[in-house]
Formats: sequence, C-alpha cells, structure tokens
Amino acid sequence: MDITEVLKLADELVFTQTGNHLDYLQEAILQGTLEGETYAKIAEETYASEGHVRDVGSELWKLLSQGLGKEVSKANFRAVLEKANFYNYSSAIVSDKVTVNNVHLCSEARRSPPHPPQPQSTQTQPHLDLGNAPEIFNFYGRTEELATLDRAIVADRCRLVALLGFGGMGKTTLALHLVEQIQNQFEYVIYRSLRFYSDLGAILSNLLQIFSPDAEIPDRLETQLSLLLTHLLQSRCLIILDDLQSPLHTGKLAGEDGSVYEDHRLFFKTIAEVTHQSCVLAIADEKPIAVTTLEKQNYPVRSLVLGGLGDAAKGILQAQNLSDSETWDNLIHLYHGNPLWLELTATSIRELCAGRVAEFLTYQTLVLWEPLQAQLDQKFQRLTLAEKKAIAQLATATQPVTLLHLLQLTQFSAAEFFKVMQSLGRRLFVEIQEREGVTQFFLNPVLREYAKNRGGD
Repeated sequence: MDITEVLKLADELVFTQTGNHLDYLQEAILQGTLEGETYAKIAEETYASEGHVRDVGSELWKLLSQGLGKEVSKANFRAVLEKANFYNYSSAIVSDKVTVNNVHLCSEARRSPPHPPQPQSTQTQPHLDLGNAPEIFNFYGRTEELATLDRAIVADRCRLVALLGFGGMGKTTLALHLVEQIQNQFEYVIYRSLRFYSDLGAILSNLLQIFSPDAEIPDRLETQLSLLLTHLLQSRCLIILDDLQSPLHTGKLAGEDGSVYEDHRLFFKTIAEVTHQSCVLAIADEKPIAVTTLEKQNYPVRSLVLGGLGDAAKGILQAQNLSDSETWDNLIHLYHGNPLWLELTATSIRELCAGRVAEFLTYQTLVLWEPLQAQLDQKFQRLTLAEKKAIAQLATATQPVTLLHLLQLTQFSAAEFFKVMQSLGRRLFVEIQEREGVTQFFLNPVLREYAKNRGGD
C-alpha cells in the first residue's frame, strides 16, 4: 500500500470536516496501523503515552468513518481501504476535485472548510531565538530557492533539510530571509551557528535550555538527543544549525572525521528517522555523508545546493553604483555569480576605477582580493594532499575533463581517485556536468585562478 496516497487522501477527509490537516501523531497512527503496529509500539516510536495515542486514534477513526460513510477502526482500516479501492481515488482527481463515497474533496487552494478552522499554535507568534545570527540588509533574487525550501519544510514537512553552497553564496542570508516568510508555521524558531560552540553536545545543551531553562542537562550525547526529540515531538520547531563545517577536522577527506563525524551521523539519522513534527535546517559548505545516505525516496530529507545568483547579481552591482551595465554579465560570470565575491569586486572597482566595470575588464585579469584570498586559503587548508593534487590538475585544463582523463593526469589508483573526486564533489570544490552521456569536471574561474597561483603547493 502506498502510504503517501493514504496520508494525502486521509488529510483531505479530515480537512474537509475540521479545517485542520493531519498532525504528526495522526500520521504516525495511520502509518503504524498499515504496518501492523500496536498502539503501544506507535506510542514508543512517537514518545507519547499509549493512552494519548489511543484517544487520538479513536477520534481519527470517527473522522474517517464520517468521511468514508462506513465504520472505520484500527482493526479494519486496511480492509476498508482495500475493499473500497481507496488508492484509485487519487487517479480520479479532475480539476483538483475527487469524490470519495459522495464526499467531494478539493485542493486546499480552492476549498473553504465547512466551518472556520480552530486556531492552531503554529499560526501564533513563535518563540523566536536567532541568537547571534547576522542582520540581513540586502537580499537579491533566490525566488526559486525560497520556494523550494518553503515546500520542503512547510508543505512536505521534511524533518531534515540541508542547505549547501560554497562560501559566500548567501546560505545564511537565504535561511534568515526564509524565517521571515515561514516563522508563523512554527512554535519555536531557533538559529545557532556551530562556530560559537565546541561540539555538537554543546549545541544540544544550549537547545535544551531553551525548551526547559530549569532542567538539568545530561552529559551523554545520546540522552541529550533523546530529550531534544521529546521537544521536537511536542512542539513544531524549526531549528537552523549554521556553519556545520566549523568543527570538522582538516587534512582528511569529507566524512572522515572520526568521532566528530560519528556524532553528526547519529544526530542526522535520528532527526530523519524518528517521528516528530519539527525540522532541522542544516547549513554547510560541504554535504554531510549522513545526509547523502538518508536523502532517498519517501524519506523526509532534502538538500539544496546554491549556485551563483545569475541575473539577480546585477542588484549587487547596481547598489554599488557601478556603470557600464552592458558589461555586467561578463563580470558576474567571471566571479561565478557568488554574492560575496561580487561584493568585494564591486567595492574595489568603485574605489580603483571610479565604478567603471568596462575599464576593469580591459585588464583581462581575475583579481583575488585579500578577503577572498583569505577565504580560499582557509578552505584549501582543509583539503588532503590528494585533493590538492587533483585540484592542481583541474586548474591546468581549459575545458571540462572526464574522470578517465583526470585519472591519467593524477596517476592515482582508481580506488583512491574515486574517493578523492567524491570528496571534492561533496565539498563543492568541483563543478560537474553531463555531456553526451559522459560526466565531466571543471573548476569555476575563481578557484582555477587560485589553484594556478598556488602552483604545486
């Protein structure tokens, strides 16, 4: 049985009668029932009491009985679905409407509940704790990315979302702008940067103090995580964890961080797989292996990699009062549409060329300004010697190269080479494209210039 279709149509039935969507516990009861689980088992998985689960289940069966026009209970739910050919109703949707036993179900965008919905806690002012999040002064473009994140977190109710991108792409800015857009969907919205904490345990301790200021915080990471899940189950929370890469070690391939990696793996796996009604938005400049393994069909896990701003980056140049707008596309391409890199470059063009982009471009050189150089130095130090060697070879290529060609240039063993390229991909150092059925790799102009300047270092 397709649990997604069951939840979708059950949600329609419940919304039609109450004006409210299925909550996390109702969904867990439906899924557990289809999987043959007892109320005790469902209660254990959702960290709720068995009595509470039974009460919620009893009310849910009443609503479904009214909607389907026949008696529904935990004992006969599967049989009712099969006998009624419940799943085929999804294919009968026409003009956003489906009929189940003479009950008309319409998409939320076009329907009005039979009576006004009761106020929900997620529609009130949330407990907003952004800690030491940076203030957002300007925001450019990213309409599509905002919609993607909104859909994953609010509509799809993902438990874990990874927001990824090379340094300077505006991940934090995008996340904080998203908060303004969706904060009223949550009871708690919390932002924390790992750069201010020694390890994951310190972050968990801080989060637990927000929910229970007077409670004693346990020392064991597993116990802290269990307590946090209790709060994520009881309240709908959005927790943003920024700078996830900060505590990771240097000189190792992505994901080979010993105990640090194991802590993160346990955290992500638990957040993704244990039933709760909240979302963790993890921001990093490399993709955690745990997210890669969890991001699969029907799992409440998503990731989004930010690319360059594209045409929206012109807003940055306009804000700096640069001239020669007909040449701006060339400048944006040269600095890969990276907002931070363009901010630095625009400031320098204003200071050195009186804001004339055309004059700067006549020098036909890509300048690595000091802050940009420092940023790349820091990121390059985290690479292994093998990764640096692969980057150096890619920097000499004027066109994207295939895996086979790069393997011949680096003279790695095939096993080592694949690990190195996989790591560079997760760190977002290399760009990957498909051309005529062949995977090709290349560096963006800034990284290529940086690697060439370093030479064999």
